[in-house]
Amino acid sequence: MAAAVRSRAAAWFCLCLLGLPRRAPAFAPQPAAGPGDGLNVLLIVVDDLRPALGCYGDKLVKSPNIDQLASQSVVFSNAYAQQAVCAPSRVSFLTGRRPDTTRLYDFYSYWRVHAGNYSTMPQYFKENGYVTLSVGKVFHPGISSNYSDDYPYSWSIPPFHPSAEKYENDKTCRGKDGKLYANLVCPVDVTEMPSGTLPDIQSTEEAIRLLNVMKTNKQKFFLAVGYHKPHIPLRYPQEFLKLYPLENITLAPDPWVPEKLPSVAYNPWTDIRQRDDVQALNVSFPYGPLPDDFQRQIRQSYYAAVSYLDMQVGLLLNALDDVGLSSSTIVVFTADHGWSLGEHGEWAKYSNFDVATRVPLMFYVPGMTTSSISRGERVFPYLDPFSHILGLVPQGQSKKVVELVSLFSTLAELAGLQVPPVCPETSFHVALCTEGASIVRYFNASEQNVEEEKDGYDDAYRCVNEEPVAFSQYPRPADTPQWNSDKPKLKDIRIMGYSMRTVDYRYTYTFVVMEHRLRHDF
Repeated sequence: MAAAVRSRAAAWFCLCLLGLPRRAPAFAPQPAAGPGDGLNVLLIVVDDLRPALGCYGDKLVKSPNIDQLASQSVVFSNAYAQQAVCAPSRVSFLTGRRPDTTRLYDFYSYWRVHAGNYSTMPQYFKENGYVTLSVGKVFHPGISSNYSDDYPYSWSIPPFHPSAEKYENDKTCRGKDGKLYANLVCPVDVTEMPSGTLPDIQSTEEAIRLLNVMKTNKQKFFLAVGYHKPHIPLRYPQEFLKLYPLENITLAPDPWVPEKLPSVAYNPWTDIRQRDDVQALNVSFPYGPLPDDFQRQIRQSYYAAVSYLDMQVGLLLNALDDVGLSSSTIVVFTADHGWSLGEHGEWAKYSNFDVATRVPLMFYVPGMTTSSISRGERVFPYLDPFSHILGLVPQGQSKKVVELVSLFSTLAELAGLQVPPVCPETSFHVALCTEGASIVRYFNASEQNVEEEKDGYDDAYRCVNEEPVAFSQYPRPADTPQWNSDKPKLKDIRIMGYSMRTVDYRYTYTFVVMEHRLRHDF
């Protein structure tokens, strides 16, 4: 049903926009041969990170370590998540299936039980001789990963979660009155935090420990490291505020709710409203707006959290140098989805807007995205965001529209593994297949010379000058904003919004659906 919906909508999109691109063509699986044979994999997944990075052209954000990674990588400037909320997005790219196939649109079901016993990307690497390791937030914890981060299917040892994680939503933010609050904007003195640390600091320490173990044991590994920031609360070491003086922070360029915005498209950012500092503002529901000065504080803290994240990534990549594995490890950096910083009067994600679905995506592949690197050669020396001014540009930048659902097949090909087959239209019964084509073919090809392979659609539904298209979707319980609009449970979903993104256009459409369709037809 879902594939038929997408194909019909894509055809309509072509007719409406006179031959504009439709969707990414099917890509026939084939054995990968090349520089990837035997390489380790380091997958870095960030929570709620829009492409607010220097390597993506942001002039304000200080992200020298991620920019340095980009300077050795192929960087995709038009990469999109399949749903702008944590659990559905992560299950989608870790299984290589779209949310309509995983049947996960919320946080409250486990795909192996609710949809099908699908293989995951780490499981596939594990079955092909890799030690697979998970640190921090990779799968979303809880029911959606069977309370185990899908262990033992996906991971060789139980996943690591930082002990400080359990304090993430506690009253640890000191207010001007000296009392502690559970605020949205939360710069902190790390020494005053429980155990004197923060979750992402602990995740970096554990990931570095595992890299040393892998070096000692000489084992081929797939290490996934999931960082929490800049997910709310915006809790980070307070010294990072120095990088972003409040007088330098502007409002979003389009901070108003559009007059003719369909109400179903809007998310009322209910999780933001639950924070103590936002509650104190008595902001009207559902459209707000937040006071201008508080908007600037949110934007300031988001950027500060990104620089704090950049420090953690820098320490991790520096450790990869220290253990002498930079020449034999693929590094992938991405996020589960974006985040709105006041655009259209929106905060958080929970929508099909570009700022919610667009993510950073870069691949460092020794010998492919860079020239050959000698064993032990330093590629990622740590760069202090407080003192380093970086002007590095990506090694290669692709404007091709790509999807996170392609990560599985792409990493398999880069590592020299057999690329899993393309899923049939209905694949609930198929354990190993992917709904996202490998994007390795874009790595070294010029933007003009990549020849798209034809897919199986009738000529009547074919677009002129066919180009890749990214599909995203988001559910709603009603066509007007209400308390559960952002994160409706499966039983409450009545509307599904689908969105298609080409290089130049976004087309979003909605379908009224019933619960039995979400459970069976889609």
